[in-house]
Amino acid sequence: MQISYNWLKQFIPIDWEPTRVAELLTDLGLEVEGISEFESVRGGLLGVVVGHVLTCEKHPNADKLKLTTVDIGNEEPLQIVCGAPNVAKGQKVPVATVGTTLYMNDGESLKIKKGKIRGEVSEGMICAEDELGLGDDHQGIMVLESTLEPGTPLSELIEVESDHVFEIGLTPNRADAMSHYGVARDLKAGLRQKGIQKELLTPSVSNFIVANRSRKISVSVEDHNLAPRYCGVTISNMIVQPSPNWLKNRLKAIGLKPINNVVDTTNYVLHELGQPLHAFDADRIFGKEIIVKTVEAGTPFMTLDGEQRILHRDDLMICDAEKPMCIAGVFGGINTGVTENTKAIFLESAFFDPVSIRKTAKRHGLSTDASFRFERGIDINNVEYALQRAALLICELTGGEISCDVVDLYPKKKEDHQVFLTFEKINKLIGQEIPRDVIKSILTSLEIKVKNVTETGLGLSIPFYRIDVTREVDVIEEILRVYGYNNIDFDPKLHASIATTSRFEDHMLQNQVGNLLAAQGFHEILSNSLTNPDYAKLLQGSEQDEVRVINPLSSELSAMRSSMLFSSLEAAAYNINRKRQDLKIFEFGKTYHPSGDGYKEKGRLSILVTGDRSRESWTLPSRPSDFFYLRAVVEQILLKMGIEDYQTHHNTGPEFSEGITFSKGNSDLVSLGVISNAVQKRLDIKQQLLYADFDWEVLCALVARNEIVYKPIPKFPSVRRDFALLLDQDVPFSKLEELAYRTEKKLLKQLSLFDVYTGSKLPKGKKSYAVSFTLQDDTKTLTDKQIDKIMNKIKSVFEKEVGAELR
Repeated sequence: MQISYNWLKQFIPIDWEPTRVAELLTDLGLEVEGISEFESVRGGLLGVVVGHVLTCEKHPNADKLKLTTVDIGNEEPLQIVCGAPNVAKGQKVPVATVGTTLYMNDGESLKIKKGKIRGEVSEGMICAEDELGLGDDHQGIMVLESTLEPGTPLSELIEVESDHVFEIGLTPNRADAMSHYGVARDLKAGLRQKGIQKELLTPSVSNFIVANRSRKISVSVEDHNLAPRYCGVTISNMIVQPSPNWLKNRLKAIGLKPINNVVDTTNYVLHELGQPLHAFDADRIFGKEIIVKTVEAGTPFMTLDGEQRILHRDDLMICDAEKPMCIAGVFGGINTGVTENTKAIFLESAFFDPVSIRKTAKRHGLSTDASFRFERGIDINNVEYALQRAALLICELTGGEISCDVVDLYPKKKEDHQVFLTFEKINKLIGQEIPRDVIKSILTSLEIKVKNVTETGLGLSIPFYRIDVTREVDVIEEILRVYGYNNIDFDPKLHASIATTSRFEDHMLQNQVGNLLAAQGFHEILSNSLTNPDYAKLLQGSEQDEVRVINPLSSELSAMRSSMLFSSLEAAAYNINRKRQDLKIFEFGKTYHPSGDGYKEKGRLSILVTGDRSRESWTLPSRPSDFFYLRAVVEQILLKMGIEDYQTHHNTGPEFSEGITFSKGNSDLVSLGVISNAVQKRLDIKQQLLYADFDWEVLCALVARNEIVYKPIPKFPSVRRDFALLLDQDVPFSKLEELAYRTEKKLLKQLSLFDVYTGSKLPKGKKSYAVSFTLQDDTKTLTDKQIDKIMNKIKSVFEKEVGAELR
């Protein structure tokens, strides 16, 4: 939010340096993020002087150029080449001297240099209005009064206003400070705390007089919950024209473009008092009637920006007897706006329900100065005052006259908040006792009324416009920000206790697994929990399985994700489309699901790999990521977490073309596999993707039950023996593991598959496994006799159970 210092001083007379004011505003909670300088004429017309055209002749080498000599008060006149059609001998003109920088209306800058134009020396520039930033005219040069003295700086003739503009990072709760008046109100309280008494000056509306009643327009509100207060008045016999310079400068300083004296006034009062206003062309109000209501869903409506919008049944509209004219509190219609031909207006000032305005603005993708304020809550008691203030300004600037009594529909008055503030609570929260007279002084300076005083506390009445101050703690926060956080003493001792935490805390396990994956070249991603509801259909889900957002930002972000899969796929698609085909990513996050009458969250870990598993180099050829690589990564994670004795089975889920699930007991730990073509096609991904989805909550629960068992390093050596086995194609390695460990439970420490052969030299339906066995006795060195006995025993079991043969 931008606040003009000159404008601020109209409410509270102060002569501090802008930086000092910025520091005080920041201490008060209105953080000043920056201060910029503003000039009504950029550059301040520095280097531009009055010149007297002594001669004006046709350029010898150009038909459309003139060669002039101009007196600017120096000993010798300047020779200047000029292309303006209206330059003539004897004129007084603005001259930009060599070295001057001109700032055009289009934002471009031009530094004047001495040079030659078509062979003739030019020592300056005779300027048009737009070249000086004084107007839009470029038909010819600017001709000045003939009585002016050559050499007079133009800045002495044309008033250039300088200003400082504060960029305030306003927090959403501070709706009361969304105007120059609101900021001045806080500044007054801050100054009083420093012992500086300043009165808050407000514009007077005492001369508001109804000139005639020739333009009465009836007003009705169908739902006072959506429009608790609605005011309006008509002004006629106006002349719509450009605004005076003082008004233009106020608006330009805060980044607004002046339009005309009526629209500029409504914008001025909006930023002055924080009350949005809207002016309707009274001659375009059919039936001389205004109805504030909702309309039928699907009704088309053309807004001021020329776009047709389809109205929702909950959109509050300002209508005449025939049609909608304005989206209440958000945006006006194109057919009833003020133009240069407007002679009379109906001026609206209202308080609309903040929730309704926010929903309407989001539905139509609109964000205006008016909706910004209505959404956060304005001062309902300021509605009529702001209307009268704007009406008087419009009459002053347009020559118009007020043509009806003020219509004020306010059936149910909003009451101020009542809070009882205890001194004990103040001291407890702040940690320091603040004198009671200081507390009362601060509250009074914030327009909080002290209704009664007791030994224990204060009975307070909070103004309605302070919508963020409704509790005792809110009042204490107000006291503290004005008293000054810097004025609170801190104990030099720091008292703290060391909290004991389990090493199985969720974040600690995430760090361990995250470090494991990062060490293998994976990158962590963090994605939005909001997702496209169409994704769930690919997983054969229904709307009943989704958590839908009531007021979504867009249709593509209208559901909470029920799977982490598509977050990873979107990240993959983004990278692949930018020629980054080799990806290894993981994400810790949550999925969201309906649960009875409520909802539940589930912690998940997702892993996605695609492309080559490592970068190609001369020492290592590139190897594509495959199912077995992903499975190895998954098993490493389970091993890192101490989870063993799990089972695997095929996964036939819709997201996988082929996959498996690891489970333990009745709980699934992780599902992994190759993403199906149907899912990849939805995101236009053509290369193979491999994905793993962990149930993180189940993993954490299992880890917490793990017991740490200490085993010393064995003193006696291990022995390795290998078998080359001929097996049927359908015999998995897991079957061999089971048989081997069942046969030798004590001395068999490890079983590994280090080669698989399925070539043409083998009998049909057969395969060859090369398996290594590691044997070790913790109490003594194994002998060849013991080892041979064990291996023969395992061999016999393999032959009997799976028909294995030694090759």
